[in-house]
This record gives sequence, C-alpha cells and structure tokens, in this order.
Amino acid sequence: MTAAANSAHAEASGLIKRILEETPLKAAGFIVTIYGDVVEPRGGIAWIGNLIETCAGVGISETLVRTAVSRLVAAGQLSGEREGRRSYYRLSESAGSEFAAAAGVLFGAPEDDGWQFVHVTGEAVEDAMQMLKRSGHARINNRLAVGPAHVMATAVPGLVFRADSPHDPKALRDFASQYWDLSAHEEAYKVFLAQFDGLSTLNVPPATALTMRLLLVHRFRTVHLHDPRLPVSALPDNWPGGAARRLFAKLYRHLSTKADAYVAERFVTASGSLPAWTEGTDHRLDMLEGSER
Repeated sequence: MTAAANSAHAEASGLIKRILEETPLKAAGFIVTIYGDVVEPRGGIAWIGNLIETCAGVGISETLVRTAVSRLVAAGQLSGEREGRRSYYRLSESAGSEFAAAAGVLFGAPEDDGWQFVHVTGEAVEDAMQMLKRSGHARINNRLAVGPAHVMATAVPGLVFRADSPHDPKALRDFASQYWDLSAHEEAYKVFLAQFDGLSTLNVPPATALTMRLLLVHRFRTVHLHDPRLPVSALPDNWPGGAARRLFAKLYRHLSTKADAYVAERFVTASGSLPAWTEGTDHRLDMLEGSER
C-alpha cells in the first residue's frame, strides 16, 4: 500500500471501530442487513462462509453467525440448502417481499401523500394498534390512529379515511408535536450524520468499502425505518432527516463500485459467483441519484 492508502485504511478502521463502540451490532440484525443489501438483489441465496467472513469484519464471531442464522431459519426468514460440504441459506418468500419493501423505503424518493385516519375494528385492538404504531401511526383513542398516508394499513382490520393537510403549517406542526415525540428520531439522525460525515473523502480498499457500506445501510435502516416519516410540512424547521438521506445516498454511491466488485470476487452460490451488478442493484443506484442534492 502507498502511504496515502495506508492512511485512508487506518482512518476507515478507526471510523468503523468508533461506530461499533457507539452503536454495537447484533449478529442477526447485521446478517439481515447483508441479505438486504448484498444478497436479495442478487437472487436471495448466499454461502454461510461469506456471511462468516463479512461479519468478521465488524467483530462478529463465527459462533454468533451460526447461532443467528439458526434463529433466522427458525423465524422463517431463511431456509438452508446443502451442496456437498457447503451450506447455503436462501431468503424465504415472505422475507424476500419484506426486504424488497424495505429497500423501496431506503432507496426510493421520500413520499408525501398526506394523511390517513384508521379506525380499528374487531377484537384484537391492541395488536392492531401496535402494528399501526410500528408503521408510523399515532394513537388518538382506543380504536382510532392517525399517520402518513404513504403507509399501507391494509393488514389492519378497520376503516381507512384519507385526509388532506391543513393550509396552516403551524397548525399541522402543532398537531404532529402533540401526537408524535420526534426528539428521539431527530437525535438518531444527528448521530448518523456525525458517524458517517467525511467518509466520502476516503479511498478505501474493496473489502473495507463493503464493510463501510453495510454499516451505512445498517445504521440508516435502523434510524429511517423507525422514523414515522411524516410529511415534510409537519416536521420542525431544520429537521435532520433530509441531510441524513442525502449523506446516505452520496456515500452509498461512492462506496458501491468497490463494494460490488468485492461481492463478485468473494460471494458464491452453488451455481457460481454472485454478479457484481444486477438490474436490482442498478435500480437502487438510479433511485439514489437524485437524492444527493
């Protein structure tokens, strides 16, 4: 390595170490990120040896990987296949659909389709309300919740009413602040920005590029998918979510050439190497192109 390359590698290693210290990883969650970022757009199957090698880059041991994979199989997210002495794990159909939907949120343009009220029917009210809460809704009373209209509530038994945003921005922001505690989400975005700002100037080797991209996706997925993703007009001034999204798009595109080349070099299935690029990976980069500005 040149002196510049050594310096960039040392800086990247320090950045990775700091991120892991500030926001420790769980093996199952990081493996989900590997499948979502690397495996799902390339057919949904991977050799466990690749999972072990990739997780080692963030300090997750082989024992923890195997335990986490077993739990994901038991949960119905993965299914195992053997070819000779090697074990491969494939995304289940339901997990594949879930991962594709999450990718649409992470890589697609932010949606701002107004609001909806959901009146829950049936007996399992608490289960329905928890499901609505996880999808960004706020509870108004025992059976009524409100949330952004881009979130589909079809899985919840009830009546869905669409609502237009008021013309008074202050009234909308006051309404949002009454039903959503956005402070935790705001802080999470600020932590994300502090952790990854400056990475775009580093010229790191391919293996490190993949590790950094996986950490980028893992952290942004954790923050963004928990955010209720309210319409912009309901958010406080200087909301950091937009800056976080722009940084995510910029860094993901910056890291992808080397990261995807490393995937093609190292990741295999029983039928051969995973491709560096597919229609699915190209589509993700295309969706992010306009988000950097």
